[in-house]
Amino acid sequence: MGVFVLLPLVLPLTAWPVARLAEQRLHPRAATWLLTVTACALALCSTLCLTLLMVVGTAQLPGNPLPDAWSDDEVREAVPYDEVAGQAAIPALLAVLTGCSRVLWRQLRVRRRAERSLAGLPRRTVAVLPDPEPYAYALPGRNRGRVVVSTGMLTQLAARERRALFAHERAHLAGGHHRFLLLVQLAARANPFLRPLRTAVSYTVERWADEEAAGVVRSRQTVARAIGKAALVSRPHPVLAGFAAPGPVPRRVAALLGPAPAVHVWPSLFTAVGVAAWTAAAGTMISALSSANSAVTLFLVLKAATPL
Repeated sequence: MGVFVLLPLVLPLTAWPVARLAEQRLHPRAATWLLTVTACALALCSTLCLTLLMVVGTAQLPGNPLPDAWSDDEVREAVPYDEVAGQAAIPALLAVLTGCSRVLWRQLRVRRRAERSLAGLPRRTVAVLPDPEPYAYALPGRNRGRVVVSTGMLTQLAARERRALFAHERAHLAGGHHRFLLLVQLAARANPFLRPLRTAVSYTVERWADEEAAGVVRSRQTVARAIGKAALVSRPHPVLAGFAAPGPVPRRVAALLGPAPAVHVWPSLFTAVGVAAWTAAAGTMISALSSANSAVTLFLVLKAATPL
């Protein structure tokens, strides 16, 4: 395997430039897809290589259930710095599994708490809660979920601003934005170098919903006023964590007050974001090839070392 097994652990660094440029220069929908797919691919490759290193490291531990031949010299020679890398991969992979499990558990717990808060209300696409505390969020679920808003929030907005708020939250549900957020959170847990992509996607899904809402109400200024007012009056809510995060509101308002973003399938190579996107694509491809090479090599080495 050589050093190829270590490359996927650091190649997520190649995606850092596109994480910043995509959220500024691409349409939010395209940026969300690009960053999420890149993050997932890089996270899978780095996790696979950690698993390969863990196999070699576990084989060296006394009393392990693996075949004794898997700790032979010819197997260990396939891994660079086998004594350090192999054994360090064991707690690293356990940390990845623990972190991803915590993300999934937190998402499930928050969703259940939010659903319990709506118990007894009619099953409609919009749930208005008689609560003076101002908040609004999109709750994913069956039949594309529900938009939940409090009376405290509605009293703070004018009629057109309410329409913009509902359009924004419906866009979250229609676009399945919670899935993108969950995937990049898991990717960031799998490899900390992917955290900038998680932050960028948290912003681009909000911008995506903003643009969809602007298309519905046919006024970018109305959407800008609605999200600005909603952010000013909102307060943190213990039940709504993960559903009502407004993102960097000043940047969103500034973007809405400017021209609508152009829709591009893929940025041109002769632009800064194009160079960054192709760099991230190259890093992802190298990571995938390195992971595949390492997996095949280790499989052949272990197969040759395992007695019939």
